[in-house]
Amino acid sequence: MSFGESHGRCVGIVVDGCPAGMPLNESDIQGQLDLRKPGQSVITTQRKEEDKVEILSGVFNGFTTGAPICMLIWNKDSDSLPYEMIKNIPRPGHADYPAIVKYGGFADYRGSGRFSGRLTATLVMAGAVAQKLLKQTLGIETVAYTTEIGGIRAGNITSANIPSRYTNEVRCPDSEAAQKMKDAILQARKEGDSLGGVIECVSTGLPVGLGEPIFASLESDLSKALFSVPALKAVEFGSGFAGSKRRGSENNDLYYLKGGKVMTKTNNSGGILGGLSNGMPLVVRAAFKPAASIAKTQETLDISKNSQANLAVPGRHDPCVVPRAPPVVECVVSMVLADHAIRAGMIPPVLK
Repeated sequence: MSFGESHGRCVGIVVDGCPAGMPLNESDIQGQLDLRKPGQSVITTQRKEEDKVEILSGVFNGFTTGAPICMLIWNKDSDSLPYEMIKNIPRPGHADYPAIVKYGGFADYRGSGRFSGRLTATLVMAGAVAQKLLKQTLGIETVAYTTEIGGIRAGNITSANIPSRYTNEVRCPDSEAAQKMKDAILQARKEGDSLGGVIECVSTGLPVGLGEPIFASLESDLSKALFSVPALKAVEFGSGFAGSKRRGSENNDLYYLKGGKVMTKTNNSGGILGGLSNGMPLVVRAAFKPAASIAKTQETLDISKNSQANLAVPGRHDPCVVPRAPPVVECVVSMVLADHAIRAGMIPPVLK
């Protein structure tokens, strides 16, 4: 359960079901939060937040206790004045209007409230716990990186350069494409506009059989969780949409034995068949829309006057959310994998 609002006192999350006996402290979580936090470069929002995590419960003497783990970070650099000025003027591309209707005008509109990308910090906190649990118990590792921004695609991504994804501001392993992506973001910002893009996420070391058909299949639960990330608008696994243009003979993954282990020659399924993991790497891509808050003037409504209005969104905003999204995607995928591994009995309730 996540809690808090963008401009409230804090944002946090309660993680239930984590086994007892896992070593855990704030530093295990802080590293991932630092990768996501705002104000780190010229292509992200200039809101400055320390995002220093505090663990309030579920950990004792350096180990998880099996009780719910409550974690939070305090909001220290919110500026709500711009939102007071436009509270009756729904921003195009935002959840303002449906939220006003659903909650009768009582929802916290400052910084988008519960609908803000600020809440992805809560997903990162929970996912960091899941990442450590998966690696310690099953050897599962998950990495995410940028493959596309503003139509600029990375063309050189290999297992050798993926570890370098966080050495540039757009989190793309292809350094040449990364520079072009950065330039495109800066140009969009200069023009008062924004860009979208694509994150690819790969999980390795998965056992065969994670997932519960039909409505709790691995694809079902991963998709549901990923769509909880603001601005994420599409998800595909393996060959995805490209696979829909092929013949079965081209898209099927052929089995073979390697060292006594069942493998497939290709991985068009993205590591999932029938909603179950098949032992191959899990490959999922998430597409993010262009950031909705832009300085360019757009048409909208002033609902307090029932009249047309023009709006150039004030405040500090990301011209592209993609550079801050890889750690979020990593953590969301890890949460789902950990949940399924616990459900399947592959992770015991007490670690020894």
